[in-house]
Parts: sequence; C-alpha cells; structure tokens
Amino acid sequence: MTTRRLFLSPDRISEDRAMLTAEAVHYLRDVLRLGPGARVELFDGAGNSYPARLDADLASLQLGPRRAARPQMALWLLVALAKGEKTDFVVQKATELGVTRVSPFAAARSVVRLDRERSGARAERWRRIAAEAARQCGRADVPLVDEPVSLAEALKPVPNGFARLVFHPGGEPLAGEPGGAGVAAVIGPEGGFSPEEVDSCEAAGARFVSLGPRILRAETAAVVAAALLQARFGDLA
Repeated sequence: MTTRRLFLSPDRISEDRAMLTAEAVHYLRDVLRLGPGARVELFDGAGNSYPARLDADLASLQLGPRRAARPQMALWLLVALAKGEKTDFVVQKATELGVTRVSPFAAARSVVRLDRERSGARAERWRRIAAEAARQCGRADVPLVDEPVSLAEALKPVPNGFARLVFHPGGEPLAGEPGGAGVAAVIGPEGGFSPEEVDSCEAAGARFVSLGPRILRAETAAVVAAALLQARFGDLA
C-alpha cells in the first residue's frame, strides 16, 4: 500500500502533535477521504519525518518518533530562467533528484524577464512545486528555492567550501572528487553565457565542465547535470 505523505512546516509541529492547516485538512478529509485514526507520514521540509495518526477532530495529528534523513551531498543548482513552464519542470525534477537549493537567474540571453512582483509570485509557485515533488518522491526535506536575480548575484551567497561547476560547451570532462561542503552547478540559457557572465563565473572560482558532445536544451541540461553529479558524488552513486 502506498504511504500517504503530508507536508507541514516545523512551526506547526510540537513534540508529539501537529496542528493541521486548512489546506491540510482539506487534503486529508476531502481529497484522500481519511477519517479519525488514519495513518500518514508527516514531513517538515527540514529533513524530519514522523509516523502520524489523524485525531478525532480531524484538525491535528498524533506523532510517533521523529526520523531524520537528509541528502548525502549538498547540491545547489543555479539555472537560467526559461520560457513557459520549463523552470517549473526543472524545480520539480531537481527536487526528485535530491538537489538541496535551486537559484533561478535572469541570464543576459534569457528570453524571460520578470519584474520584482512577478519574481516573487513565480518563486512562491516554484516552492509549492518543490514541496509537492518532495511529498511524492519520499524526501523529508524540501529544497530552498530563491527568487530570480542576475547570475553574479546568484553566485554571491554560495559558500566558500562549495565546488563551483559551470556546465558550458567546450568545458573539460567532469572528473575527480568535488571536495568541500558541496557542489554549486551553473546551467546557462540555450543562447549561452554572455562574456560578462563568463567573467563572473571565473571571478567566483568556477571550473567549466562539459555534458558531452550533444547540444541540450536548458531544462534537459539542468536535469542531466543534477543526475550526473548525484551519480558521481551523491546518493545515486
């Protein structure tokens, strides 16, 4: 039987009880049609999960022992904005592949341009997609998804301990161990990086690597890069 999973933020969870939101009540009662005593798995998006039982009031859960599980490798994906629902797709698949943070950026050659209001709304949409993908794939954590900024701004908060890899035509083969605290992988737009963006990557200490001989669409490159890094250095190895 498929385990029914539910996401609630840590502020809704105490030591042995969780208070449901109106959205969660609707999901359990009206979508899944569960009643008092039904068992689900609760996760908090921060790497913790709990066996849980629905209370008689259908407004709270009784919790069992906490279990902690986090991705083996911190993988930060910086990906150029793409038109349509392609960035939605990248966020969803990156979550399934264990990416821990996604930073969309507005590249010089990106077709998509978002003002501040639209950037905030789009980021909230991506966060909902990430939470739903985490629920579906069995993750106990939900990746952080940032609002879009420029590539130079997206690179600034990457910690010093992270290896910086830019997937770029003509880059060297991916080899060796990344070392450090994690990996930040940069995927550009289909039109490629501008010279200024290449300079920003070099100034950040990035290494340019290749995804092979074929030209990939931006959303394909993002998924392939995440899968390749997880297979080489992460929990798909």
